[in-house]
Amino acid sequence: MTSLLVEDHEGVRTFTLNRPEAYNSLTVELKETLRDGLADAAADPAVRAVVLTGAGKAFCAGQDLKEHVAALQSDDPAPFRTVEEHYNPIVRTLTTMGKPVIAAVNGMAAGAGASFAYACDLRVAAPGAKFLMAFATIGLTADSGASWTLPRLIGHGRAMEMMLLAKPVTAEQALSIGMVTEVAEDALATAQELASRMATGPTTGYAKIKEALLTAAGADLETALAKENEGQTLLGGTADHREAVDAFVTKRTPAFKGH
Repeated sequence: MTSLLVEDHEGVRTFTLNRPEAYNSLTVELKETLRDGLADAAADPAVRAVVLTGAGKAFCAGQDLKEHVAALQSDDPAPFRTVEEHYNPIVRTLTTMGKPVIAAVNGMAAGAGASFAYACDLRVAAPGAKFLMAFATIGLTADSGASWTLPRLIGHGRAMEMMLLAKPVTAEQALSIGMVTEVAEDALATAQELASRMATGPTTGYAKIKEALLTAAGADLETALAKENEGQTLLGGTADHREAVDAFVTKRTPAFKGH
């Protein structure tokens, strides 16, 4: 069985983690396929939005513990090389690709799986979804960018509570604290509909918004202002901006081309 399903529809590429019997836990094969698939999507101009979801009852339970235990028992000198080889590249691509990325969190999202959802631009959660950061219960720290993404979503205090106490967060709680964009009965259909709308939008503008926010997250005001100016200067000369202005003046719906 293929561990990652890929579907294209009208500019939206949907990645489905496909190990439902193991709650879509992350094996080396799945991590490598997802890492490379996301990189391909980021580089493909025909892909204008991305959706990430899981098959079955879970979004992603995090690291496949059977593989991890086998690595520990074999005295692997670097059992956590997966962080550098897999998790970090996946998170970098999710956060930096120049197109919107939406997580459809259909069930439990734990560990690296939850971290992948945090790294997406938007998150739609099913009513039964939960988010869990249980690294501390097995003597580990955060990975997959959660130490950076989670506090920016919900604040330092709540992120610390989730990580130190391994306290699960329900979908409704996640909505109330800003962790998710919305809660929907059919998280995937809602995420795909949102992605489809954004795929017809000014995707170059979306890319520059992502770039500006990513820069500002670790920069002083002057650096943030410079990045904003750089983006506006570039976007001001695009066909999409001219189309949007003309559509506003002539009272019609703009037809964006993504450039």
